[in-house]
Amino acid sequence: MNEVEVVVAHRERATLRAGDVFLKVDADQARIDVEVEAMSLAPIPTPEVLWRKPPVLALAALPGTTLGRLGKPSTGTPAAWTAAGAAIRKLHDAPLPPWPGRAGRSVEQLTKELADECEALVTNGVLPADLVARNRQVAEAALRPWTPAFTHGDLQIAHVFVDGDEVTGIIDWSEAGQGDALYDLAAFTLGHEEHLDDVVTGYGTDIDLDVIHAWWSLRSLLAVRWLIEHGFDPFAPGCEVDVLRSRM
Repeated sequence: MNEVEVVVAHRERATLRAGDVFLKVDADQARIDVEVEAMSLAPIPTPEVLWRKPPVLALAALPGTTLGRLGKPSTGTPAAWTAAGAAIRKLHDAPLPPWPGRAGRSVEQLTKELADECEALVTNGVLPADLVARNRQVAEAALRPWTPAFTHGDLQIAHVFVDGDEVTGIIDWSEAGQGDALYDLAAFTLGHEEHLDDVVTGYGTDIDLDVIHAWWSLRSLLAVRWLIEHGFDPFAPGCEVDVLRSRM
């Protein structure tokens, strides 16, 4: 090892890689508690916890590489995406953890968040009013009753590691808990609509695609201002704003 890689960093937390060790720095110990407990309960591969000394959690690196990143072409094969769908289904079928997760916000809470965020996006000139209005209309399909599942809560493709066509592990469990299974599937396929069929094949059950599309719009609308405020670029090609434009 001759360098430290910054995997992700913003005002809330940061993850560094030093050789075969990931170092996660998070001042919110409740999030770290959730992460450690969720990894111990999940019935799919997760990183080994090496040690913990607040505010740092050390995890062993997973073999293989991530499926890709938002805004970049996926390096994974269709079979790898299918295997990921199967792993996600196994997680969703597992016994529920005893706490709510990010994917478990109530319909009432999400409805208010969506209304407030859409107003802020237009009032502050972040996005055109017609783009916001159309995606708000699409997003409303996600605002419906759902059966709680064991959800990851932040299932970006950058959090899923594969070796060939095999899933070797999933990282970043701090948002895990009881939630809407379709939120996970939408987060995983956000910006990679071309692989949705592969994921559904692996997941192995009928899925309401209108709800997946709705979560793409809802997640993107709620994320744009946060991303800008934390130094990310949702306007980059293939990222959140392009996802919103694709619904027009």
